[in-house]
Amino acid sequence: MSETDRNNPAVDRVIDVSVEVPGTPQQVWEAVATGPGISSWFVPHEVAEEEGGAVTMRFGPMGEHTATVAAWEPPHRVAFADSGDGPMVQEWLVEAKDGGTCVVRLVNSGFGEGEEWDNDYDAMSKGWAILLENLRLHLTHFRGKRARAIVPVGTAAGPNQAAFSAVCAALGVPDDLGAGDRLAGQEDGIPALSGTIDSVCREPGATYYLTVLDGPAPGHGFIAAEGDGEKVMVSAYLYLYGEAGAAVPDAWTPRFNERFPLAVP
Repeated sequence: MSETDRNNPAVDRVIDVSVEVPGTPQQVWEAVATGPGISSWFVPHEVAEEEGGAVTMRFGPMGEHTATVAAWEPPHRVAFADSGDGPMVQEWLVEAKDGGTCVVRLVNSGFGEGEEWDNDYDAMSKGWAILLENLRLHLTHFRGKRARAIVPVGTAAGPNQAAFSAVCAALGVPDDLGAGDRLAGQEDGIPALSGTIDSVCREPGATYYLTVLDGPAPGHGFIAAEGDGEKVMVSAYLYLYGEAGAAVPDAWTPRFNERFPLAVP
């Protein structure tokens, strides 16, 4: 580390989160290092599976992002480095545990200084916590299978709980469910969501349901409100499997575009 780095507190600011998931290292590697695998719990990805390969991430209305495979060490370590001006790196580490599970660790580094970076760091910290739990659902219930990702996002009026209630109302689901409760939604114009709530988070600046779906197709996903200001990011990340999942019309994205238009800074 250079003297300049030692005097820069942002160098040591990283997101470092882990989750224990079922599966062999190879099965888990396929979920965190390959395009079809990542697309089954995050956003649609294309990954050239070699060091130096190109990575494309599609975030819907938030645009397309590119990166480079900075490290490729199957089945234990892969790193994606931003192709833009910033030094942002996502490093994924897979460690086998006893009993047929693995620990997946994400180290997200490269955050700068200033209020904008502070906001990015806080938002991404909350977002990665949700996504790693969604990875757990994928590997628990649909390991080795490939999902169709439908990931509508938008912004709703805050504060956080009001935004969460608004997105639940738009999807026709209650906003007061707990872990183990039955999810049974109905709202005109969109397919009904049904399933079981896996877990619930209600923290300052982050409210979400993680759910295992049985309708309108087998799948999983989450409904979330992230942030706690005048405008709050809301989302309904849905991952549908099989022929039934492929046949479901995406009516959720137009619903979000209409009711929760994305606020662009």
